[in-house]
Amino acid sequence: MNDPTLRKPLLAALFLGAALLAGSPPATAQEDDEEQYQAQIPDVSIYKAMLDANKQTGWVQFRNFADQQLIYFTSLQTMHCRLSEIRYSINNDTLDQRFPLAKCDPELPFNLPSDDTQNWIYINLKPGEAETIAVQAVWDDGSGSEIVVYQPCKNPEATCAAIKTIKKSKKRVDEPSPATPVR
Repeated sequence: MNDPTLRKPLLAALFLGAALLAGSPPATAQEDDEEQYQAQIPDVSIYKAMLDANKQTGWVQFRNFADQQLIYFTSLQTMHCRLSEIRYSINNDTLDQRFPLAKCDPELPFNLPSDDTQNWIYINLKPGEAETIAVQAVWDDGSGSEIVVYQPCKNPEATCAAIKTIKKSKKRVDEPSPATPVR
């Protein structure tokens, strides 16, 4: 190794390696900076975007099956970790009924726990009983979505819903109003 052309690149590589090693903390220091991962429910804005994206295809779905009319709440139920309630009403817009929500698992916030009773999946009615269903999602911060009134699709074989009307959410008496901007 007496060749001077080899010594300079080798020395440069050794100095660079030493500098890199000196600049990085020892492995034990890096391990001390690690934090235990804590599952967190995604921000409500993600859920609101999901709700808006699913509005056209139906927050609920109608299906005729085994001499029953089933109305599925599965799309809404995937948002159960950020919902405080699902309000609905059949053939009017009074929103006088509540659909039960599954228990939230922060590690799997969009998954539903198994439900042999189907309590979190659908309601069953007499064939043709529901001509419309009005639905509103209420978030865990107390705000409510608009009220969407769905009707069964024209294709009786499909599991789907069609929007009949959309109504603005009724303002709650205890809901804060936006601050007036200062000019």
